[in-house]
Amino acid sequence: MKKETQELSRRQMLAAMAISSLGGIAKGSVINKPKRADHLVPDRKSRVVTFDAQVSRDGQRSVTVPISIDVAKTVIIVCDMQNDFGAKGGMFDRAGNDISMIQRAVGPTAKVLASARRAGIKIVYLKMGFRPDLSDLGASDSVNRVRHLEGFKVGERVRAPDGRESRILIRDNWGTDIVPELKPKADDVVIYKHRFSGFYQTELDATLKTLGAKHLIFTGCTTSVCVESTIRDAMFRDYLPVLLADCTGEPIGYSFPRSNHEASLLVIKTLLGWVSGSEEFIKALKEV
Repeated sequence: MKKETQELSRRQMLAAMAISSLGGIAKGSVINKPKRADHLVPDRKSRVVTFDAQVSRDGQRSVTVPISIDVAKTVIIVCDMQNDFGAKGGMFDRAGNDISMIQRAVGPTAKVLASARRAGIKIVYLKMGFRPDLSDLGASDSVNRVRHLEGFKVGERVRAPDGRESRILIRDNWGTDIVPELKPKADDVVIYKHRFSGFYQTELDATLKTLGAKHLIFTGCTTSVCVESTIRDAMFRDYLPVLLADCTGEPIGYSFPRSNHEASLLVIKTLLGWVSGSEEFIKALKEV
């Protein structure tokens, strides 16, 4: 017990140092945050499960391999499954983007979350959302600011489908609410981000350190942008990422003979981690 307490204190210290190093920009990006740091820490008992995933050793062909994860060191990441991306009347839908592939990912993701909760696995939601004054959107000529303002009208006032006045991709509005089918529970962690990667100037890394996370199971949208960006940064930090392919979707290049979604899956299974599916993961958790 003393050793476990010392390890928890060490992780909490690392988390505090990581948050401090981010400066004022990251402050306030975590919502739904538990009151005590020890409430974040799951049962430390090791519980290993194995399921099939795909890798590519030559960047061309995929092979199926068994991978093992320790449930006690696993976190589910739900990336940007919010109204502005996946709901009718949201930012993507208003811009004329096909969101059907994102909506199809909702059902499998809901099943994964239910299974993860039964197994005691922690869930971290990432939400793309800017501050009301757009101070975190970037410099006047930054690609992030220009593309979001010109292409998606970020910050514009709109009437949400539920009748509320909302602002496109602004924090604490209808558009940045998680889609109802995947609504976070009281003990889930919810983190706002203002760039594609969930690690950029947020408390995500510090939170994962506090949780003792090693294995990250990714769901969400969009495959080639925010999901892949966050997976890249996770791999750079020596986490072990697994993407559940049917729990994600990508509008960009959707109608191409080979979609951006498929291209991202190949990159991930070749260089960044593993690709599996919701059924394989859920079946493995039944062994817990």
